Amino acid sequence: MHPSEVSLPSAERVAEGRQRILNELRKVIVGQDEVVEHVLIALFTAGHCLITGVPGLAKTLLIKTLADILELEFKRIQFTPDLMPSDITGTEILDEDQGSRRLRFVKGPIFAQIILADEINRTPPKTQAALLEAMQEYHVTAAGHTYPLDQPFFVLATQNPIELEGTYPLPEAQLDRFMFNIVISYLNEDDEVAVVTATTGATQPRPQRVLSGHDILQFQELARQVVIAEEVARYAVRLVDASRPGRPGAPDFVEQWVKWGAGLRASQALVRGGKARALMHGRYHVGVKDIQALAKPILRHRIMTNFYAESERITPDTIVERLLAAVPVPASGM
Repeated sequence: MHPSEVSLPSAERVAEGRQRILNELRKVIVGQDEVVEHVLIALFTAGHCLITGVPGLAKTLLIKTLADILELEFKRIQFTPDLMPSDITGTEILDEDQGSRRLRFVKGPIFAQIILADEINRTPPKTQAALLEAMQEYHVTAAGHTYPLDQPFFVLATQNPIELEGTYPLPEAQLDRFMFNIVISYLNEDDEVAVVTATTGATQPRPQRVLSGHDILQFQELARQVVIAEEVARYAVRLVDASRPGRPGAPDFVEQWVKWGAGLRASQALVRGGKARALMHGRYHVGVKDIQALAKPILRHRIMTNFYAESERITPDTIVERLLAAVPVPASGM
């Protein structure tokens, strides 16, 4: 199907699928609507998410519930300082069968469809790289053999901003592999009261399966076919380019606060995410508002602030807000 042939019924089908997922998630998850939206956009674009937040904000529950709703295999990997790459990817063992010996590969927890990589910055870079290679290549290589991963394949990694001692922060090049960096915060009072009431009652709600992995793969294909006008794509590229110090037309605050800006993957993620967001809301064309809505989770981990910005407590989110205000919006792109 040519991109221009994406039909409104296709967009409506994805929007209906999104709503069905949300209805089931809300039986268990209260609040965090923006977090859920971004997780679904990543899922519908075959992207991966990095979630930053304090413990106890239902990160694991969200992803486990999503896996149940979609009837996808779920695995949780707790990252610790002594975790080895083979603990994630799998290892070969010596197998004796009828007097003969041979090596047999035993698959690790990476061989699932939804992976929760809990506290990814608690493990050394070598083990981090084993996960990130699987995320990028969608296969695992061991002893010269390649083992493909089942699709859809979705990784959600968490970072704890409190525990700084004994951590191994992800290098910038590896952070760039994550489509989104989602910041999850505390619930408001009403939502927290609702959670406390629901979780301390006699019965617990059970979400139902509403979509299959095959449906998700179809949605991913449909999202790629969504139309984006050249001026909207150009706006996304200009937004990213404006984050790079030393570039022509870079705002003064970027030159003052940014060590280096976002790369090409950020532009690609904005367009891919914008397509999925449009489709999820029943549209088959991308608007500037789709790009703007995703600017923070896509750019915040790709903009590296310098010492001066840190001393002034200027965060990447502040810089993204300033970029959104500084980069001209195309007249007909909304």
